[in-house]
Amino acid sequence: GTELAMRYANQLSTPVIFNINALDYEKANYDKIVNELKEIFGEKLAIVQYPVNAGPEFNTIIDLVLMKMLKYPKGGGVPEVLPIPESEKDRVEMYRLALVEASASGADDLMEKYFEQNELTIDEVRRGLKLGISGRSIFPITCSCAKENIGVGRLLEFITFNVPSPLESRFPHKTTKGKELLYKNEEPTCAFVFKTFTEPHVGEVSFMKLMNGTLAEGQDVIVAQTQNKERISQILLGGGKNKQKVEKVEAGDIFCTIKLKDVKANQTLVSAKNSDEMVEPIVFPKPVFSVAVRATVSTNDEKASQLLNEYANSDLSIKVEFSKELKQTVLRGQGEFHLNTIKWIFSNQHKIDIEFSPLKIPYRETITKSAESMYRHKKQSGGAGQFGEVHMLIEPYFEGMPNQTKYPIRNTETHNLPWGGKLIFNSCIVGGAIDARFLPAILKGIMEKIEEGPLTGSYARDIVVSVFDGKMHPVDSNELAFKLAGRNAFREAFKNAGPKILEPIYDIEVMVPSDNMGAVMTDLQNRRAIVLGMDSEGLYQKIRAKAPLAELNKYTTTLSSLTSGRGSFTMQFSDYQPVSSDIQGELLKAYEEIEKQKEE
Repeated sequence: GTELAMRYANQLSTPVIFNINALDYEKANYDKIVNELKEIFGEKLAIVQYPVNAGPEFNTIIDLVLMKMLKYPKGGGVPEVLPIPESEKDRVEMYRLALVEASASGADDLMEKYFEQNELTIDEVRRGLKLGISGRSIFPITCSCAKENIGVGRLLEFITFNVPSPLESRFPHKTTKGKELLYKNEEPTCAFVFKTFTEPHVGEVSFMKLMNGTLAEGQDVIVAQTQNKERISQILLGGGKNKQKVEKVEAGDIFCTIKLKDVKANQTLVSAKNSDEMVEPIVFPKPVFSVAVRATVSTNDEKASQLLNEYANSDLSIKVEFSKELKQTVLRGQGEFHLNTIKWIFSNQHKIDIEFSPLKIPYRETITKSAESMYRHKKQSGGAGQFGEVHMLIEPYFEGMPNQTKYPIRNTETHNLPWGGKLIFNSCIVGGAIDARFLPAILKGIMEKIEEGPLTGSYARDIVVSVFDGKMHPVDSNELAFKLAGRNAFREAFKNAGPKILEPIYDIEVMVPSDNMGAVMTDLQNRRAIVLGMDSEGLYQKIRAKAPLAELNKYTTTLSSLTSGRGSFTMQFSDYQPVSSDIQGELLKAYEEIEKQKEE
């Protein structure tokens, strides 16, 4: 997690502070953690605090800025400030020297004084740290035990004195047009909404940062993305569960408001003077773990669906959608733990149990050779009956293919299918064997069967259909008869045309610590992945590969296990490829069993 967070911080040029927490654990080893951090993140790290007695009895910190020992009472809180004991002076001198050198490097005047006097005052160290943190040349290391409230107050104090304010940022945010946002009160109002969520008894709460200008209670703003008007009814400053009401905020402030009509995260609120100004949106990671989700009790389906959509609006790394193809509600997130957290919240906070099941794979069906078929639909039931006979030729479609010449083509319709691929429908009827008014009904029957393929019920694609003959009855022929005839003729031809099941293939990029390459490569091969190449990125290797979606179920969990939580991956749909004969046989058998169960 730390490495992933640092990767994002590097992409965004964000200043970083490392805090080593939970130092009351029995096996807490501060020195080992610091060495690992330096090995991974380099020599920019600077120790600002270290624990005297890490472990179950942890209660004492040496602070190298204050040059004092902070001893916390049982239960944490305000520490007793003590001189540094003799037993720690050698270690303090070593760490302090490194800290002062790092601080001095931030400014020429500090460096000159350090060379002359070999020391800096507390204020000078703080100024040097602030410059180094702002410029990302120093990554301070602090320590704490949040559970016992040890070091937390000092960490906040350190942030107050040493972390640059928005006005001092060297890497300002920008608008989508490249304008730098420099947190100036005199500029037109520009507020970026970075988080929304629904709070019980309050409604939707929108958190935002004021990038420019000022904002007052009752002020009207415009949503830059939609150009809709909104009124800021209240301005609140968040502080844990409590919120403090204020009348006005200024550039650089983080605040929240409630009851906006239609505002989402990643949107920008502006004034009429800069109504087209949009802050560059946060790029959220794409989901890599998907499940089908439903309420355990069907009467809770509507409420569960509403809550899932609320969570998707508040956490943009979650996606919720109903798949018409799979007939499942799909929940996508960043990993198994991510989605299990939502499941826990549903159960414990909303008292609604939801259950996860594996997501069905959106296979496709196609053909590999041409085939002809004839189907006669005939039904007599006392009065007017049903009659329709259709002869057709089907062929596999590929881009740039020549037209078949066996039957003269009178008319062609090209249909781009919503799920990918094409259906080419050729009318080759001569001599009025089938009236032109029945051709749309034949096409409708074919489309119905394409939506539920003959092999496994999956969508079919990339097929050319040529209707070349048929028969009508002057009384009994109608659109329904020809729709059924066309549907069944297509089904029969499909089964004789070398039918093939296609599976979705994804491009994946796997970030792996070099030490774990062997285990990860072996696992990828077991998942039928094809490795395309590898690149080195520091202590990591980036593996580029193609893998079937069917083999990526719970891959994020497996990768985490193989790399002790340090590996990560992204996935992007690539294309569809034919499955092997063995896998096709297994899929056909499974589909037949499902159909038998439906009949029973």
